[in-house]
Amino acid sequence: MNLSLLVPFFDSSVREWSLSARLLRWLTFLWLFVGLVVLFSASYPNGDANYGDGLYYFKRQIIWVLIALVIFNLVVRFPLRHVLGMAPWFLMVILSLIFLTLVPGLGDTTNGATRWLSLGPIAIQPSELIKPFLVLQSARIFGQWERLTWKVRFTWLGIFGGVLLGILLQPNLSTTALCGMTLWLIALASGLPFSYLGGTALGGVMLAVISISLKEYQQRRVMSFLNPWADPMKNGYQLVQSLLAVGSGGTWGSGFGLSQQKLFYLPIEYTDFIFAVYAEEFGFAGSVMLLLLLITYATVGLIVAIKTRHKIHRLVAIGATILLVGQSLLNIGVATGALPTTGLPLPMFSYGGNSMIASLMAAGLLIRVARESSEADVVSLHDRRQFGSRRQRPSGQRP
Repeated sequence: MNLSLLVPFFDSSVREWSLSARLLRWLTFLWLFVGLVVLFSASYPNGDANYGDGLYYFKRQIIWVLIALVIFNLVVRFPLRHVLGMAPWFLMVILSLIFLTLVPGLGDTTNGATRWLSLGPIAIQPSELIKPFLVLQSARIFGQWERLTWKVRFTWLGIFGGVLLGILLQPNLSTTALCGMTLWLIALASGLPFSYLGGTALGGVMLAVISISLKEYQQRRVMSFLNPWADPMKNGYQLVQSLLAVGSGGTWGSGFGLSQQKLFYLPIEYTDFIFAVYAEEFGFAGSVMLLLLLITYATVGLIVAIKTRHKIHRLVAIGATILLVGQSLLNIGVATGALPTTGLPLPMFSYGGNSMIASLMAAGLLIRVARESSEADVVSLHDRRQFGSRRQRPSGQRP
């Protein structure tokens, strides 16, 4: 069996990739490694207290990482035109699963939100899994917008709206906002008229306002964001504890594994607020290093998008970069009090197999675009020597 098809660390073809593809690959693995290290520390007390095993969450995350790496490697090796061809079918299947979560008795409700479907011991969160396919299909539609009939355009705009509506009804305003912003930015990058984009943006803002006005828990989150210290033991508790964790890190941090806030003060410390644990243990210096990693990743991703000549591939690269870096910045903004509290995970860091699969698939799509956009420019040393020797032969000499 060819292990390079399953485990990306054994892929011998990497040396033939372009520089940007290889750089993105190692940045992804570095990001993943740091995330696993932080998850080990953040989840240990909770696993030990609730399951008698401090490695409870970590071991399960490793299993999900191995599954996600197989998907990552298949995406990296598979021609992008085939992945784009399968995207609408996967999108429709996962959209059906999103609406199944709304059926009483089928969806699992946690903290007032019904976002999961249980298949035995495995919990599926369709709103996470649909993200990379939403990027693929929106890039496909907006990338050839001028060649499509209005019937096709309205059909897919309706399907995209159905995705947002289904996620919003769970309710999951944060993921709805992320998916909506991703669709909007991909449409903007494709060159759609500003008259369309402006009206869509206004409609999205109005939809968010209506959702907040109807959902009491969303109103409490907004009020606690504006002044978390007004109710530090109830509505503002999450943000207050997160701010205490971030502030306690100081310049250099308390040290790996030495966070105090993760000891049952900071809620959901291994998912939504895992950055607060990271900031406490690695301090301002570590937080800056993580931001530099995100900036580097975004820079390389945008270079790949600019470099590719294929419009749809460019939009895929932009969408994948938004999913990974944009969602990370939103999560960090929540943990530091710059944004209202939401339920967005930190890619590669937060516990959860659905988020890990979506994140590594998005990274695989970005690397695949980098590979395909540079294949014509990459020539092996052996081929160069042969080409050079042919050029040096006299015109009358046979090869």
